[in-house]
Amino acid sequence: MTVGEQNEKVNLTGVPETMLQTIYARAKESRSHGAICDKKAEEIVGRLDYDFSLADKDNAMHSGVIARTIVLDRLTTVWLTAHPDSVVVNIACGLDTRCYRMKGYAHWYNLDLPETMAVRAKLLPESGWISQVAMSAMDNWGDEIKEKTAPVLIII
Repeated sequence: MTVGEQNEKVNLTGVPETMLQTIYARAKESRSHGAICDKKAEEIVGRLDYDFSLADKDNAMHSGVIARTIVLDRLTTVWLTAHPDSVVVNIACGLDTRCYRMKGYAHWYNLDLPETMAVRAKLLPESGWISQVAMSAMDNWGDEIKEKTAPVLIII
């Protein structure tokens, strides 16, 4: 955090609050054990004014998030290696930071409900090769994909 920057106050409850728990688990693991390296999660969590004490006590949630992160990162890396310059669509992305850990894609689309994407846009303002799509996975999100001929990986 730079001088003069203030921590971002976050007021989420219920299901939307879970996206704070998952980014915190990745940041905590990245800072301590090293099973994953997620500098973007560390950066975001460092900017938040939020009480993560419940997440610190939930070892099962932490382990599940890290296991899922490791598996999906490995599968995504293998796919992107075999299909360079492809498109990735991350459905129900929440505050997932995988797009910052991966290499080799032409465009990455993070898709989630509008209220979730409003939080994401505030914490992770993305542009260029990373786009935000604020809509339900049940809507016609395929029209939002600009690259019509590239191979597409869908992560849910």
